[in-house]
Amino acid sequence: MPEAWIIDAVRSPRGRGRKDKGALSGIHPQELMAQTLRHLAARTKVDCADVEDVVVGCVSQTGEQGGNIARNSVLAAGWPEGVTGVTLNRFCGSGAQAVSFAAMGVMSGQQELVVAGGVESMSRVPMMSDGAGLDGGNAALRERVVQVPQGISADLIATLEGFSREELDRYAAESQARAARAVAEGRFDRSLVPITDRSGEVVLGRDEHPRPGTTVASLAELDPAFARLGASPVTAIGLPEAAGTTVDQLVLARYPQAGPAVSHVHTAGNASGIVDGAAAVLVASEHYARDHQLVPRARVLATATAGSEPMIMLTAPTPASERALRKLGMAAGDIDLWEVNEAFAAVPLQTIRNLRLDPERVNVNGGAIALGHPLGATGAVLIGTLVDELERRDLSTGLATLCIGGGMGIAIIIERFA
Repeated sequence: MPEAWIIDAVRSPRGRGRKDKGALSGIHPQELMAQTLRHLAARTKVDCADVEDVVVGCVSQTGEQGGNIARNSVLAAGWPEGVTGVTLNRFCGSGAQAVSFAAMGVMSGQQELVVAGGVESMSRVPMMSDGAGLDGGNAALRERVVQVPQGISADLIATLEGFSREELDRYAAESQARAARAVAEGRFDRSLVPITDRSGEVVLGRDEHPRPGTTVASLAELDPAFARLGASPVTAIGLPEAAGTTVDQLVLARYPQAGPAVSHVHTAGNASGIVDGAAAVLVASEHYARDHQLVPRARVLATATAGSEPMIMLTAPTPASERALRKLGMAAGDIDLWEVNEAFAAVPLQTIRNLRLDPERVNVNGGAIALGHPLGATGAVLIGTLVDELERRDLSTGLATLCIGGGMGIAIIIERFA
C-alpha cells in the first residue's frame, strides 16, 4: 500500500472565543483558514496548483462558516482556482477526520498531494448556531435514542468512574502547568503561525487562553457548570415534557448504576476552553514528495473510528484507539506519546484508566483545558503537536484521539521519520 507522508503542519494561535474580546474575533473564519493555508504553502514551498483537494473540518457550518468554507478559504488564500475544497463535520473529530481522509486518498493511490485541516471561529459562530440542537429535531429518532448535552455526559462518566471534583481539578491544574512550560520553552513555536488583520498587523501570535499559575485551590472556587441544567426539566434540552422528569432523572433512568445522583463535577476550569483557531496539514505520497524534494516529518500508519452509546457519548476514544492499534498489531504501551483531547477532564482520565496508559506520556504539553478547543480544527492541531513533540524528544510513534458528539471517537497513529 502507498504511504501517506506528513510534510508539515501549521496552526494559528488559539484566541479566546468571545465576541469582541478575543484577539481573533475580528477575523472572518475564511480568512483565518486562508492565512493558515498561505503559511503552510510558504513553509513547504509547494506548488499550490498541485494540491488536489483541501479537506477542512468545521462543526458549525452556518453563517460565516457556511457555504463550503473549505473552497472559500482556498479562494481567500489566493490559491489557483483549480484547487478544490470540501468541508466535513464529524463534530469534535472533524479536523482529525480531515487528515484521515487526506491520508486515505493518498494511501489508496487516488491522490498525490492533499491539504487537510480545520477551522472554528467560536467567537463569531457560537456552538449550536446551526439550530440543529442535539438530534436535528427528529422526533422519530428521539423515540429510539435520547441524547443530552455533553457536559451532562461528562458528569455522568465522572460519576460512573468515581472521579472526584478534586481529581478533575488536579488534572486541569496539571494541564495548565504543562501548557505554561511548553509555552515558556517554545515547544509550540515550530507549528505556530501569526494571524494578521487586513493591514498586515499581527493581531495574535501566541495562544490566548492559557492561565498560568492556575492551582487546584483556585479551580475549587468555580461552580459546577452543569448542575442547574441537570436539575432542569427535560424541556430545557428540547425534549417533550415528561411529568416530573429532570435531565438528571432522564440520565439515571438509562444509567441507574450512577445513582442515587449524578455528580456534577465539571466546571469552566476543568473542561475545554471556547476558542477560535485553524490548522492545516500537508499530506503527500512518497512518489510526489521524492519528485519534488519535500522532506517528510511523519507518516500516517493507521486511522480508525468507533461508536459508543449516544447518551454517555464521550467514551469512544478507547475503542477507536484499540481499533487503530489492532490494525498494526500494536498495544497501547507501544505508543510513545498520546494526545487525548481534553474536552472534559473525565475523558482523558477515563482513557488513561481504560488503556492503562502512563500519564507522563499523555498530553505532555497540556491540552484543551489550558489551550482551548476550536472544535473543527482541534484534531489537526493535535497531529501537528504530536509531530513536533516526537521530534523534540527523539521518539517514534504517536496517537491522537478525540471523543465526538453523538457517541463516536476517532484515532490516528503516526510515526516520525528518524
